[in-house]
Amino acid sequence: MKLLKRIIYSLKMGYIYRNALAKLYLRTPPQQRTLDIVPQDLVKQGVKILVLDFDGVLASHGELLPAPEIEAWLQNCLQVFPAAQIFLLSNKPLPARVAYFESYGIRCIAGVQKKPYPEGLLKIQQLAQCQASEILLVDDRLLTGGLAACIAQTQIYYVTRPLIAWGKRPLAESFFMLVRWVERRIIAIYSATAL
Repeated sequence: MKLLKRIIYSLKMGYIYRNALAKLYLRTPPQQRTLDIVPQDLVKQGVKILVLDFDGVLASHGELLPAPEIEAWLQNCLQVFPAAQIFLLSNKPLPARVAYFESYGIRCIAGVQKKPYPEGLLKIQQLAQCQASEILLVDDRLLTGGLAACIAQTQIYYVTRPLIAWGKRPLAESFFMLVRWVERRIIAIYSATAL
């Protein structure tokens, strides 16, 4: 029942925020990766709080720890942003993931409604005592993270080339590729009435 409510909420709010989602979708390069983010550039752009999704952004679906190449990138982020300014906001805050990030002093947001509900981002804004515009969410989904960022009025870095492990979890990865494709089609339809 919660999943159905979340889907209905996503579609309703996706329509309301169709202008912002259409601009995000149409203006984002098709091969944008997490590793393309340069933390030093984020600071220059006024980002004070970095919020990371997990699946597709830091690792392929179902993994417990970030991909090895992401670990080096994360270390670079920790050189630029104090750990107190980095958060994990995942719809699947598994204990092993939480423990990994907490070992670096990175807070994991749990106990809030899942994205696309904006509660996680609003909680981060409250904890960080900052403006919504100073928060950047890195996410690979339009109608979850992208929509939550639009509702909460934070910045979004839309990962269009997510981390995928076809060999390990072909069914799960195929499912999420289909979900991403459907989201993009929905936004394309919305954009016809938005722009």
